[in-house]
Parts: sequence; structure tokens; C-alpha cells
Amino acid sequence: MSEKEFWYNTRTGQVEQGAQSDWSQLLGPYGSREEAEGAMAKVAANNEAADAADDEDSKWDNRPGNDAD
Repeated sequence: MSEKEFWYNTRTGQVEQGAQSDWSQLLGPYGSREEAEGAMAKVAANNEAADAADDEDSKWDNRPGNDAD
């Protein structure tokens, strides 16, 4: 573990330099404090993208005559 790694603590909402808390509370590692500070925004964006992909995936069998949606 490097002290130059930054972690976002989901419980406290704080950035840690070096993993100081239990791994289950941390997102990272990130290469900079700023990157770690944006961890939750990145998680939200990834969740939105995954939800959109799931929505598209659920339409895989749609046919022009299928009005089920």
C-alpha cells in the first residue's frame, strides 16, 4: 500500500491518504485527492450508465409488432 494513494471513505465522506479504514468502507485507490473527492459522483455516473444499459438490454427482443413495452 502506498501513502500516495487516496481513498474515499463512504461512511465518513472523507478522503484518506493511504487506506486507514476497513476496506468495506473505502472506494479507491485514486491517484490524487481530487480524484478521490469525486468518487461518489463517479459512482452515480456509473450507476446511471448501468441502469441505461439494463433498460436497453431488456428491450433486446422487441419487434415492430410487439406492443408489450
